[in-house]
Amino acid sequence: MKKLIFALPGNETLSENLVKLTGAEKGELLVHKFPDGESLVQLKSEVAGKEIVMVCTLHQPDKKLLPLYFLAKELRNLHAVKITLVAPYLAYMRQDKAFHPGEVVTSKCFAELLSGLVDELITIDPHLHRWKTMRDIYTIPCNVLHASGLIANYIKNHIAKPVLIGPDSESEQWVSEVAKQAEAPFLVLEKVRRGDDNVQVSVPQVAQFKDPTPVLVDDIISTAHTMIETVNHLKNAGMKPATCIGVHAIFAGNAYDALKETGVEIITCNTIPHRSNRIDLSELIAEALK
Repeated sequence: MKKLIFALPGNETLSENLVKLTGAEKGELLVHKFPDGESLVQLKSEVAGKEIVMVCTLHQPDKKLLPLYFLAKELRNLHAVKITLVAPYLAYMRQDKAFHPGEVVTSKCFAELLSGLVDELITIDPHLHRWKTMRDIYTIPCNVLHASGLIANYIKNHIAKPVLIGPDSESEQWVSEVAKQAEAPFLVLEKVRRGDDNVQVSVPQVAQFKDPTPVLVDDIISTAHTMIETVNHLKNAGMKPATCIGVHAIFAGNAYDALKETGVEIITCNTIPHRSNRIDLSELIAEALK
């Protein structure tokens, strides 16, 4: 059965790539915003009896969720056979426990919501921490893809004598896997976070790595405070100018410009559209859809 791929606003380029790579049909969809902020969603393709793919990366999720909800509900009403959500970046994964009385564990609530809307979820490197697998909170099949192989290939082909550097202990499993595939050494730094804007980083034993190019790898670049602090430490340690690689280019506020001002090269995957995107994951997603 041929798939029909719908692009939610902002996801047109990735959707076009997936249409070409999979041989699927392009779905026609109108999403209009009224002056008061409400959304109008209108399907312009026949969906009855078809497998549907909705492409919607979920950074800044609050304003994206209602159009996604409306579309999924109408697909059900019109008797789509199966609905798959391709969300390269999956939101609401960090809040995986109540840190203070009365806090909502939003990751669980969000998972329950999406599980009730679609039949399958395809995502890339979700931020799993206390939840060990997606099955802990999602009740639908979740196909979790990993960017590590493509990042490793990029490093091997574009960066001479790399040493990979993880900004904190949470990144160790991530960085070690990329380093293994890139056939490069790696270091994991020690981080102490004293608040959202106050992060201190220590750089252990960098003397032996002054000749290689430091490559900072992380799954999410959000405020970039940790990377900026790390880059400054590497500079003070006499290491070469760094390259920063992230899977998900959130770059809150002026984070991208602030990181760029340190003189580093910034490279991200295209899970979130951004000018730093250099590593295309379209084929990875297309293979999952096939």
